[in-house]
Amino acid sequence: MAQIYKGFLEADKVPGDIQTISQPIWSEDMNPWTSSYSAGIGWFTSSAQLSQSGDYYMNIYHRDPQSAPNAAIQLAIAYGNKQGSGSVGDANTIGNNANDTPSRAIYSQYRNQLLPPADGIFTFGTADSNEIIVINIARARFRQKVDPGNWELRLGSGSGVNMTGSSNKYSTFIDASGAGETPAINEGGRVFGIYSGSGGVTQSNTQYGLFYPDQGVFVFHAGLLRANLGHPYNSSSAVQARNHVTMSLALSGSNYFAARSEERVNSTHYFVRVQNLEFNFSNNPTFVTGSNGTFLHASMLRNPSVYITTIGMYDNINRLVAVAKLSKPLLKSFNREALIKVKLDY
Repeated sequence: MAQIYKGFLEADKVPGDIQTISQPIWSEDMNPWTSSYSAGIGWFTSSAQLSQSGDYYMNIYHRDPQSAPNAAIQLAIAYGNKQGSGSVGDANTIGNNANDTPSRAIYSQYRNQLLPPADGIFTFGTADSNEIIVINIARARFRQKVDPGNWELRLGSGSGVNMTGSSNKYSTFIDASGAGETPAINEGGRVFGIYSGSGGVTQSNTQYGLFYPDQGVFVFHAGLLRANLGHPYNSSSAVQARNHVTMSLALSGSNYFAARSEERVNSTHYFVRVQNLEFNFSNNPTFVTGSNGTFLHASMLRNPSVYITTIGMYDNINRLVAVAKLSKPLLKSFNREALIKVKLDY
């Protein structure tokens, strides 16, 4: 029977470095994310998603999900209102409460996710807000966290909020980490203020939003965007305003969102020592023939030769947890030994 397993000694395991890796968030290494419709890249939505859950939020893809097999969700946009305004509730809701609306559900969701238990309202600087616009980066895009100070977002403003008119104005937003702001820390992790500015330099003290890098979430004060940028968010009661669509127009119209992820990668080096008497046989059924296990090739008698191509790494109960592939097969026999270093990143 061929040898299958061999345990590691403590000396065979060497902890490596912890590296912080920053890379573009968006698919296909776009940074910034801008449209190039001739190349099929831009800001796309899914009609199927909008028809099913479009009253709550909308997903934004970097390619057309109707035709591009590699279309991937980059972010989601939602509008939340503490009072339930700006959307219409389901007529079949228990109790038929007019305030049980998508916008109220969205506000409650992000309040529970991002605010301390005793805090029932989002506060921007010193101003509370009952209505918010949320940009939620897809987890697959930012992995561990969005890199503070390494993102810049443009939003259409004024009458050119969708950038189709003649004004074509936009406002640029960043977090204040570059200005030395110390983040607050709560249930949502670190929290930075969002201000108008670019290149790491803020241009005013008006706090337009809250940035949660560990959650990949940007929460904007919808009232300030309406008052200062002219975004036509409708906060009337019993109105299906679909304000998240307005934000999507401001995003796609300005056509610029630069962002990078930040990820800590731990490394451990494993030294796989294959001595001359070990792993010289194979469990591959083509290695032998007949019921008595005779070598298929007589020349291998007393001098079998095999090739190492793959190393499987198992936990203490023999579950396969990692696989290492050699760049080319490695000859192994009774006359040859091998030392293979495997680097495991996690």
